[in-house]
Amino acid sequence: MNAPRTARPSSLLIGIGLVLVGLFGGILLMLFVINSRAVPEVMPAVVERVELGRPAPARAAPERRSEPAGATVDLKALNQQFRGVAGEVRRSVVYIQVEGPGQGLPRDWFHNFEGEGDRFLRELPRQSVGSGVIISPQGYVVTNHHVVDRAETILVTLADKRQFEARIVGVDPSTDLAVLRLESEDEPLPVITIGDSDRLEVGEWVLAIGNPFRLTSTVTAGIVSALGRQVNIIDDPLRIEDFIQTDAAINPGNSGGALVNLDGALVGISTAIATESGSYEGYGFAVPVNLVERVVRDLIAFGEVRRGYLGVSIQDVDALSARELGLDQIGGVYLNQVTRGGAAYRGGLRRGDVVLSVGGHQVNASNELQSHIARHRPGDRVRMEIWRRGELQQLEVELLGRENPAYQDWFGELENEAPPPPQPETAPETPPAEVFELDAWGIGLRETTERDLHGFDVEAGVYVAFVEKGSVADAAGLPNDVVLSAIDGAPTATLEEAVRLLGQAARRGEAPLLRVVRRNGLAAFYELPAPTE
Repeated sequence: MNAPRTARPSSLLIGIGLVLVGLFGGILLMLFVINSRAVPEVMPAVVERVELGRPAPARAAPERRSEPAGATVDLKALNQQFRGVAGEVRRSVVYIQVEGPGQGLPRDWFHNFEGEGDRFLRELPRQSVGSGVIISPQGYVVTNHHVVDRAETILVTLADKRQFEARIVGVDPSTDLAVLRLESEDEPLPVITIGDSDRLEVGEWVLAIGNPFRLTSTVTAGIVSALGRQVNIIDDPLRIEDFIQTDAAINPGNSGGALVNLDGALVGISTAIATESGSYEGYGFAVPVNLVERVVRDLIAFGEVRRGYLGVSIQDVDALSARELGLDQIGGVYLNQVTRGGAAYRGGLRRGDVVLSVGGHQVNASNELQSHIARHRPGDRVRMEIWRRGELQQLEVELLGRENPAYQDWFGELENEAPPPPQPETAPETPPAEVFELDAWGIGLRETTERDLHGFDVEAGVYVAFVEKGSVADAAGLPNDVVLSAIDGAPTATLEEAVRLLGQAARRGEAPLLRVVRRNGLAAFYELPAPTE
């Protein structure tokens, strides 16, 4: 009697289950139909992936592991490192004040300046400032030659405000370096640590310490931007430029200051800037300390640099010449000329050889070869690797001094600078204007012509027709055959503007900063000493 009653609920549950299954099946069928209609019948073409540049070489997949603790930069520790180096090195960097010979000013020169020239018609000293670095307990200081050139009195101020008179021990115009000695009376002096510039790498942190714009003991930071730069800023026919380039802020007044690494070791002497405004724009240059040390040792020992010479004329190797010479890579320095009887000739080098290395150091530019040779004295033997007619050869060269008779004509050719190249013929134009002579500084200026503007690739400026030998301008290094484009940042489009700006600087007793443009398009800056009240 109980069986029929139990079967009814079971049948009911089975029926409900079948209904639900049918319902879900219908929903799934509907979704399938809708999605199939959304898919297009023709698939779009796959876009080809383009890889720019050479693909990186295949490497095995790196093993997954946690980052080591040392990979995270400790900013507090880095900050402390900067502070420690700045505090230590500032003690060794000095402020240099120089007075040099003055020059009387002719009355006519000031007649263009509101009739106030009579106050300046007398002999007044030239004043300039710069930086230096204490390199020995005996009171030797290294600085730039252009900082102390023609100095009559030199006053050196330390970071602790002690002051000493200094005398020039020796100068080397080829590297723009000079050594001073402080009259310190055996007082203890803070001496800087000497580093190794050959170990510098691009991207390495450096600090520049100096006295820009008379702001004493200024510290700036940056990185090594490049190595082995030649910028033709040293005004000497035998210049040796192998600069460290840095983006640490360097300004007028930093000259002769220190460039140091994060160990506080000296790696360079700040020397020059590349700029369009006369102030820091991101490019500073320093003489590497390994070259500085070589020059300093000679200046202290002999009062001059006793430098060995190869006796060659050289040029860089480019892609075309490398292909013609059969080199498997672009590099080395090509010998255009080998002086008969000179060191290179005696050592077996000949015209057409390519110097690949000097003393184990690879050389790929003319200034690199010059810099490595400049570190040696006469009599030093230098091992060289060369490329000659498809073969590598090893030679040893004994360097000769400048006084060797074989070099007499060679040095004469180097020191007699060639005249500027002839300019292309252009349409007839008005003859150049009369030269306006500024006897106070020993320069002659005139208005520029269309040919001048075209030749120098400038829009405006004033032509520097001459610089009198032995004058103040000559001592400051100002060349002739350049276009003066600005004075203290103010454009000089006309002769009248240039004379007015120079007069204003003279009345204020300031040393104007002149921006000039050379025929190769390179801008250069010269601080022209001016009389003060």
